[in-house]
Amino acid sequence: MGRLDGKVIVLSAAAQGIGRAAALAFAKEGAQVIATDINEEKLKELDGTAGIRTKKLDVTKQNEVEALAAGLERVDVLFNVAGFVHHGTILECGESDWDFTMNLNVRSMYLMIRAFLPKMLARRSGNILNMASVASSIKGVVNRCVYSTSKAAVIGLTKSVAADFIEQGIRCNCICPGTVDTPSLRERIQARPDPEQGFKDFMVRQRIGRMCTAEEVANLCVYLASDESSYVTGAEHIIDGGWSL
Repeated sequence: MGRLDGKVIVLSAAAQGIGRAAALAFAKEGAQVIATDINEEKLKELDGTAGIRTKKLDVTKQNEVEALAAGLERVDVLFNVAGFVHHGTILECGESDWDFTMNLNVRSMYLMIRAFLPKMLARRSGNILNMASVASSIKGVVNRCVYSTSKAAVIGLTKSVAADFIEQGIRCNCICPGTVDTPSLRERIQARPDPEQGFKDFMVRQRIGRMCTAEEVANLCVYLASDESSYVTGAEHIIDGGWSL
């Protein structure tokens, strides 16, 4: 018997990294998973996995989000993962960088929650998970101005939803990782002028001696998606190897 037997879970950014690891972990624990991503080709690698159904979705498009919600009879867990990491201070963040980051990292969660929450309220039962970060209101991090701002907003959004709907059977939590070894991180390292030094810079801040894996974050996601965490809401769940200590 799985820890998520019978639960219907929708998540974004499932094609790789934390989203993919979470989709696989959810399905392994018995959930019916609707795994979405804008990268349809990469997402299709999950096709054929027991318990997972894939669907192309641009979470910044309101019509696509609402169409997905309308097509599902019920959703037990909504996991908002999609996001973008901009590198730079406020002086290196143009208006287009700011707008793109806030649109993808925050507004997409607003759209997803607005679309799926009514179905949860109708059943007086629902669980929303949002991907935040230690780089937020938790910790100031160099060269992460707009990213940290967006993730601080995610924490605020999480607490607001949790407070507003706690008496209607809705829980809302956010996950705050430190440095996670994912394909997107590797791509960002390779894009640096000196990738070798870039990797060393990331490793220096790993007080536990290594980066977090996507699977370790997924394990936390399973707990938060399950009834084991039924008394947990409105909280930031830090998984950073002690970086924020």
